[in-house]
Amino acid sequence: MPFEDQPAFVVGVGGNALPTDPSAYEGRLPVEWEALDLPVGSIQDAFAATTGPSTGEINWQALHWPDAPEVGFPGESTHAEVTLLFHTHDRGWDEPADDHTVLVHVRSARFDGRQRNEPYAHWLAAQVGLTVVGPAQRS
Repeated sequence: MPFEDQPAFVVGVGGNALPTDPSAYEGRLPVEWEALDLPVGSIQDAFAATTGPSTGEINWQALHWPDAPEVGFPGESTHAEVTLLFHTHDRGWDEPADDHTVLVHVRSARFDGRQRNEPYAHWLAAQVGLTVVGPAQRS
């Protein structure tokens, strides 16, 4: 059965069976979709075209942050995620925006009253030629 003829709530539609015309999704959002092991750069443009001006997010999990001895960070996998937010500045989608936000997730840790891992987020950004532009968010 074609996607357009299926009820608004459908479970188990394969990615290759999804339409490319954004109008096919009217009345069907929000949608939650899980796709494992897709490389960075493979879905962002199509996702942005599909969501249009609506909010949405792509979250990469099961990453591993490398060791960074120069900032005192031993690397880790537990809290290693990146979230790309479309048309919002927070994961609760409470701050609509005209642009997109990238959140880099690192473990929050304070030692002796001092934030220890926020410098690691800055270090990560610098590794790809970027900078952190906003304050840390707590979830």
